[in-house]
Amino acid sequence: MSSSSSVQQAKQALGQRLREIRKDAGITARELAHRAGWHESKCSRIEHGRTPPSDADIRAWTLHCGAVNQTEDLIATIRGIEGMYVEWRRLERAGLKRVQESVVPLFERTRKFRAYSSWLIPGPLQTAAYTRSLLKATAKRRGLAEDVEEAVQVRVARQRVLYEGNHQFALLVEESTLRKMIGDGEVMAGQLGHLISVASLPSISLGIIPDVADRSAIPPVEDFWIFDDAQVNVELVSAYLTVTQPHEINLYAQTFTMLAGLAVYGAKARSLVTTAINALDE
Repeated sequence: MSSSSSVQQAKQALGQRLREIRKDAGITARELAHRAGWHESKCSRIEHGRTPPSDADIRAWTLHCGAVNQTEDLIATIRGIEGMYVEWRRLERAGLKRVQESVVPLFERTRKFRAYSSWLIPGPLQTAAYTRSLLKATAKRRGLAEDVEEAVQVRVARQRVLYEGNHQFALLVEESTLRKMIGDGEVMAGQLGHLISVASLPSISLGIIPDVADRSAIPPVEDFWIFDDAQVNVELVSAYLTVTQPHEINLYAQTFTMLAGLAVYGAKARSLVTTAINALDE
């Protein structure tokens, strides 16, 4: 999946909606451009999702098409699209603590969490030491303000959703995740031990996909989180992607189901974690 596919489809859907508003008004794209004082091609670019309209463009469009009652809803749609693909440098401008705080409402309102991770232990299952190692590396790599400790505290406090309210977590990780060193051996030993403990919670279903699992039916995919059936979040190298198109959310849900079918659970999963712990002493 292209990192911006959801954004582009949302722009095209908005363009289609604006085209319908114009046609319902009985005016051509050329006439609308003339009334609004635009170049002739602007309406076409907007309607085909090539040029995102500004708030002022929307106000002019609805004014000249006699659809002023739709103005605010259309502007809200634009701002939603703008928030779908956010570069890390913009998101992290105010520091890592603010990033961690920004997702707290999403975690609190979500009831059913599904997540797949190919290289790290998912956030709700992380120890403070493991999180600290990750965030320190992130801050250094991206040249961010030094607020790692504050960010760690927010991340750990967010884990209360494991114990409070009606939240259910279905989490999948690759077996190789258990052997990827985040921090030193002590950090990893603590993290893996914690993983065994927290996986026993009634709110948690932890599946581990063995290295020997047959992957021929499903190609490698990016790490992702599904929040209820409302949205999917994907962390890219350069940006944070939010998927809201229902058919795309369904694709991620189907992918999760396929991956879950490859995983082992319960005693078999614990055995893989124990093997990884023992390997730390070798």
